[in-house]
Amino acid sequence: MTGSVAEAVGATLAALGAEHVFGVVGSGNFHVTNALVKHGVKFVACRHEGGAATAADAYARISGRPGIVTVHQGPGLTNAMTGITEAAKSRTPMLVLAAEATAPRSNFRIDQGALAHAVGASSVRVHEAADVARAWHLAVSERRTVLVNLPLDIQAMPAGEMVTPSFPPVPRSVSESSIVELNAVLDQAERPVFIAGRGALGARAELSALAERCGALLATSAAAKGLFTGDPWNLDVSGGFATPLAASLIRAADVVVAWGASLNMWTTRHGGLVDRSATVVQVDLDPSAFGAHHRVDLSIAGDVAETAAAVTVAEKQGYRSDPVRLELSTSGRWRDVAYEDEGDGSHIDARTATIAVDDILPSERVVAVDSGNFMGYPSMFLSVPDHRGFSFTQAFQSIGLGLASAIGAAFAMPDRLPVAACGDGGFLMGISELDTVRRLGLGMLILVYNDDAYGAEVHHFGPGGHPLSTVVFPSTDIAAIARGHGCAAATVRRREDLASVEQWVAGPRDVPMVVDLKVAGQRPSWWLEEAFRGH
Repeated sequence: MTGSVAEAVGATLAALGAEHVFGVVGSGNFHVTNALVKHGVKFVACRHEGGAATAADAYARISGRPGIVTVHQGPGLTNAMTGITEAAKSRTPMLVLAAEATAPRSNFRIDQGALAHAVGASSVRVHEAADVARAWHLAVSERRTVLVNLPLDIQAMPAGEMVTPSFPPVPRSVSESSIVELNAVLDQAERPVFIAGRGALGARAELSALAERCGALLATSAAAKGLFTGDPWNLDVSGGFATPLAASLIRAADVVVAWGASLNMWTTRHGGLVDRSATVVQVDLDPSAFGAHHRVDLSIAGDVAETAAAVTVAEKQGYRSDPVRLELSTSGRWRDVAYEDEGDGSHIDARTATIAVDDILPSERVVAVDSGNFMGYPSMFLSVPDHRGFSFTQAFQSIGLGLASAIGAAFAMPDRLPVAACGDGGFLMGISELDTVRRLGLGMLILVYNDDAYGAEVHHFGPGGHPLSTVVFPSTDIAAIARGHGCAAATVRRREDLASVEQWVAGPRDVPMVVDLKVAGQRPSWWLEEAFRGH
């Protein structure tokens, strides 16, 4: 093709199926970004590279398509590193298009490849357009975040003839002997539980069919929340966010099968959620996942859907008894669990606020949750229609990603109401992207659980008598800040203060709405309290 390598890179990605690219444009990535736009890829301009990377990550999680972010050389890349790290640790298929300064004395020059590898991402340096196709294949076939280094001098070179290489399919089939072993385990199981993670997304039909045959109850990791929505045997999330009923049923399981789930400390409550006598099976494409966080009795390397479809266990009742069905129908949701409201007139109980918002929102929603002391409330009390309705960026446990995550989710599911759930610390840390939300006209609801503190630190260190002045802040009028950005806003101290939120949801939603939830903060969240105790 005629034109430069930069133009060929844009054309190649468009031909491979790129639809959206998130980024901040500087001189080094100007031509590549324009080439993407020229060939039909929608560019989403963010205010900070960290937000752009996080939005691309969330877009990939929700849409099932590779995420793409474009950044300037040097500081553009370093600004994006937290979002890139979260994506890499989450095994998100994502391409980071980063200009690269190679001149020895350039103030932009850093070892970009080493930076990528330090956080678990892969790295490819582009010499021709075909290198971008290789990076795409690596991201998609191995679920990797790939830094695509675009040297400035090479970008400007003539592209020559563009040839997109072909790649052999990645082996995904499971061995026959593994299927025989899994059949035997499930055949003997009396109380089997399936826990599905991100590696199981797209395999609902196969897992549900197998669970029905062998009588298994269904649960997910937090990252795969919504996968089994609507199934009467759905326990929802396993781990710290599990309801008391779900936790008791998982503890009583005699067989636990992890499907594309790592069984980390959050999903298993530091291992305490899985009985020591239970047989644990782990199915994953990545052999390095086996036993990384929890003991495993049977490891099966293979695709989740193909493995589940190959199992031929005979039909039986298993764990699906009438008493269990009744319990799930009456006590299966967090909102069914009684609690003492801790609101005091000036502050609203986070549970009360979230249940009320859940009732206000339409069922077709996509929820992005930031990290922090508050994070369990939206994760547990907001329902989602399916696994494309929930983005949970917690692999790196960085606060400040929630707002940008909601932007990526909004573009992945444009027909749904996007909801960002943030703590006050995380919201203010990532507030640059509030301008992006407003500028792009996204009708987004932004919930800020505001306790005027870094709550996890308050509740972790406070009981030990440590001074808390470094993690407690004066009251911030977040609603006023939001109005300054051109958003609708509400300050909520009591249930009735949510009336304006209900009016906004009714439409037309032509501007975003920020809800400053003044939440009662006298108690630690039980899921983090449990995590800090290490059991």
